Amino acid sequence: MPSTFLFTWLYKVFVGLLLIQGLWEPINHELHLGLPSAWAEPHSISEEEIHHNHFVRHQDAAPQVGQWEGSPEGIAYSEFNHALIGVGVILMGLSEWQTVTGWQALMWVRWLLPGLLIGTGIFLLIWSDHLAWPIGSWTLAETLSGKDPEILQHKIFGILALAVGLVEGFLHAGKFSHLFWRSLLPGFALVGGLMLFRHMHGLHPGGHDIQTHHNIMGTLALAGGLAWFAGEFIPRSHAALQTTSRVQLAFKILWALFVVTIGIQLVFYSES
Repeated sequence: MPSTFLFTWLYKVFVGLLLIQGLWEPINHELHLGLPSAWAEPHSISEEEIHHNHFVRHQDAAPQVGQWEGSPEGIAYSEFNHALIGVGVILMGLSEWQTVTGWQALMWVRWLLPGLLIGTGIFLLIWSDHLAWPIGSWTLAETLSGKDPEILQHKIFGILALAVGLVEGFLHAGKFSHLFWRSLLPGFALVGGLMLFRHMHGLHPGGHDIQTHHNIMGTLALAGGLAWFAGEFIPRSHAALQTTSRVQLAFKILWALFVVTIGIQLVFYSES
């Protein structure tokens, strides 16, 4: 069917552009730091400049004495949190797979999604950051002031996950059914994906690799959210209803697979 084919082709092109953007951003970040370009003339940059740029970059990124960010303890804390959230995200993706495919066995699994979202939201609001309220030395006002954008984003993620989890609970209980409520979770993926492209870790020795992780996760989240909306709004044709239904199912399965993939990446997330 021409309209379905065009719709699918446009989705592939858009996801390809997202992937290019996600992989290019860390390279572009390096260029802004003043590091020598691979395209520069062989003798256009002196050896002294290369050593100076290398030294400045690592001096700026190195954690200061007493600084939590980038310290061995801080890295271990962050990696544990990411891995724990990753396990939850994998289970969310499997729950979405069960819903999309209509798998009747283990029907209780469908309640994993709202429960895990609510649990993730609570976890991020309390334990996302060592310094932040309520477990750290910062007050609630300092935590939400934005003086550390990374911490503020973690709390925003927590609020969104908690809110979407409550909505998913009402959806699974049959209290909500409108498309608006059903679209909040993939909408959360789109918003979260966009935020990840600007989710910086400040002065951190592994800042470049961390940003690469975030960009890939952001790309997967955007691709997954778009897949859900593509499956929902793909042009329908009575003349080829069966083909349209198969494409819709493929997009929804793709959404679940992207969620699982994000969870796997979180489990293996590393800052060292």
